[in-house]
Amino acid sequence: MHVVVGLGNPGRNYQRTRHNLGWMVLEHAARRWGVTLVSQGHALQGEGAPAGCSVLLALPLVWMNQTGEVVHSLLQDRNLTSSDLILVYDDLDLPLGALKIKTRGGPGGHNGLRSVLSCLETENFCRLKVGIGRPPIDENPAHYVLAPFSPEECGKVDALLPKAVDALECVIGEGIPVAMNRFHAPPLLKESEES
Repeated sequence: MHVVVGLGNPGRNYQRTRHNLGWMVLEHAARRWGVTLVSQGHALQGEGAPAGCSVLLALPLVWMNQTGEVVHSLLQDRNLTSSDLILVYDDLDLPLGALKIKTRGGPGGHNGLRSVLSCLETENFCRLKVGIGRPPIDENPAHYVLAPFSPEECGKVDALLPKAVDALECVIGEGIPVAMNRFHAPPLLKESEES
């Protein structure tokens, strides 16, 4: 079984903010896969079988910096390990709409990821990083990530969500290396650019 966790903050005020993009991806996945998310413990949870594989979707109902405890409990309750985890979260260092799949690395300033790394005491899990882009130079990054997407960004977000779920389906059904190549391979150069 894969445990797919979308990071975000609970509450209506945070629903469409940049920091909740991981949560938004999971909600889109739940709709596509016909999974009903219900409150259980400290998370909204639901099970499905995309690509014929058993999956638990989870949205922690705690603040971002407490996410690790919930993720640790989800894995322990099902006798799973970190290698069964796929963590979905927003990333400032990727442009809005870009995806990156990783299996190792530090928190890079993301408090939710920092919490998960601390509680699991390992880097050995899959991450689907979903780009939100950098704030303008005069804007505080903390304010930027907690702000809603601008009207200009909303169209890109709506296009991004199904692409991110496609990436999840690929990770689950075909494996991480295939998903890495398919969803964040560098664009091929045209012949005129190569010479």
